[in-house]
Amino acid sequence: MGFFDDEMAALREKGLFRTLRTVDASVLNFCSNDYLGLAADPRLKEAAKAAVDRYGAGSGAARLISGNNPLCDALETALADLKGTETALLFNSGYHANIGAIPALAGEGGVIFSDEWNHASLIDGCRLSKAETVVYRHNDLADLEVSLRKTSKKKIIVTEAVFSMEGDVCPLDGLLRLAQKYDALVYLDEAHAVGVFGKDGEGLSHGARHASNLLISMGTLGKAFGSYGAFIVGSKSLRDVLINKARSFIFTTALPPAVLGASLKAVEIVREEPDRRKKLWDNVAAVEAFVGASGQKPLHGATSPIFSIPIGPADKTMEISQRLLEQGIYVQGIRPPTVPEGTSRLRLTVSASHTRDQIGSILRVIRSLCTF
Repeated sequence: MGFFDDEMAALREKGLFRTLRTVDASVLNFCSNDYLGLAADPRLKEAAKAAVDRYGAGSGAARLISGNNPLCDALETALADLKGTETALLFNSGYHANIGAIPALAGEGGVIFSDEWNHASLIDGCRLSKAETVVYRHNDLADLEVSLRKTSKKKIIVTEAVFSMEGDVCPLDGLLRLAQKYDALVYLDEAHAVGVFGKDGEGLSHGARHASNLLISMGTLGKAFGSYGAFIVGSKSLRDVLINKARSFIFTTALPPAVLGASLKAVEIVREEPDRRKKLWDNVAAVEAFVGASGQKPLHGATSPIFSIPIGPADKTMEISQRLLEQGIYVQGIRPPTVPEGTSRLRLTVSASHTRDQIGSILRVIRSLCTF
């Protein structure tokens, strides 16, 4: 056991030791990805209960064995309709989707071009693919193009739509232009974009249907949709490839009925209640207005509901996070290896369920504890 003790002691010394926090409902949560406030919606609860009553608690096996519940088919149809694609395929999480799809699509003979700020699941998907991986500077189209023109191999550009730690948005139109020019595909992780962007919550790719043959879009159901799971949308041939080659799909027990029922109801609500998105974006604007009124530079220019408040040292970041929690405000500190050394920050997320008074209250407290 000494090996583990020494390793954990080293993490503590660097201010990087992690523990699980149990937070009750009395705390004002400003670090959840429940952007539309659907996680506690009674309609999702009722849909989950109805699915359990009809189909039981578990799926029993992987979908290729005996776990292909009719709710899987219904949810995939609803997601494909939302995204305007031929088909969709469910995965158990965004991590499952990325580590399964990227190796299935790239393989040893291809080249992956990965944004330097991509999520860990995308990075791990690139590693598992055994393809050559070229990391390009964050959102830098010129740097990406230099690398793209150097190879004639099969090419896939991998990027987040909304970057989860910074809150900024990828230059999707520019990426698609480069993909077309250099005969590449774009794998777009829309985990923080679906439900948030688009007229019906389609995501950042809502305006890119003209380039659908170049675009592979992944989305999650555990953020704006308030449930759990993930999906990839695209052509029927793409779905066939994933069913036959994505190991995280083939060898994983299927999502349980309760999750499928709740997710199906969430997709319906997201499409039918656009006021939720309006409220979310109004709250994003309220945060920007508060920061602007304080004479500080906007945190990221109101491009998403994610706000990154730079602190720097990991220990100081976690100290501020703990002081906020003691005042009934939950804002998580983000440290290496999630972000680069010396760039620890508070990650503040805004939801449609937050009130203006709550937003003003938390920002006043944060401003009293740190400069932004």
